[in-house]
Amino acid sequence: MHSTFEFLFKHGYVVLLAWVFAEQLGLPIPSLPIVLAAGALAGTGHLSFWASLFFVAIAALSADSFWYALGRIKGIRILQFLCKISLEPDSCVRRTEGIFSKQGARSLLLAKFIPGLSTVAPPLAGIFHMRARKFLLFDGLGSLVWGGSILGTGYIFSSEIERIAERAARLGGSLAVLIIAALAGYIAWKFFARQKFLRDLRIARISPEELKQELDSGVELVIVDLRHSMDFEADPETIPGAFRIDAKELEEKNDRLPRDREVILYCT
Repeated sequence: MHSTFEFLFKHGYVVLLAWVFAEQLGLPIPSLPIVLAAGALAGTGHLSFWASLFFVAIAALSADSFWYALGRIKGIRILQFLCKISLEPDSCVRRTEGIFSKQGARSLLLAKFIPGLSTVAPPLAGIFHMRARKFLLFDGLGSLVWGGSILGTGYIFSSEIERIAERAARLGGSLAVLIIAALAGYIAWKFFARQKFLRDLRIARISPEELKQELDSGVELVIVDLRHSMDFEADPETIPGAFRIDAKELEEKNDRLPRDREVILYCT
């Protein structure tokens, strides 16, 4: 039996519970291989499918409840923090808020299948004060759907998954090195792209203090609040004189901006 299966078989549901919980908290330790392996072991009779599903759902729901509570306590700041540590922070807020604003509680049903939304949806529910019972119901169902689909895949293809694992084990460390190198290369590319974006942005950036000086001196400026409507609802304060417009609407109707004055844009 492959070492992953042996490890999971030996330590059982405790590993499944702890691993899924840690991943859902945001640690970079993918739980997909472990949950698939648990499904494969359930397919061979070494683990109970329903017990595995219970522990996966409980782990995911517990971690999501933690983020939900932080969202209620910290408000929009917790979302800003999550997106700040994201590999794509510039699109993180807008993309996830766009999905959540359209689907509401239903987004929790499929959140774990959408990269980025999985971690951000629970605190969003807390930020906008979704009822705890409603959150637990939809997030619990979503956790069951997510866990059940992965466990079910492992259960159905248990023999094939074990053969693939054995072949991967024969490749030894070279496969692990290749995977780690590919992941490191992807993260490095994202990091350098992010740094280049920030360098370009700083060229045309103005600090809050500089903006206040401009306003106090009577310079005619056009200040545009590009925050998503959900951000505005959570924190309705805005810069005096600014008008709010969605970024997508601004792209479609850029003629709303005057050409004879300096334009200041700000967002989340």
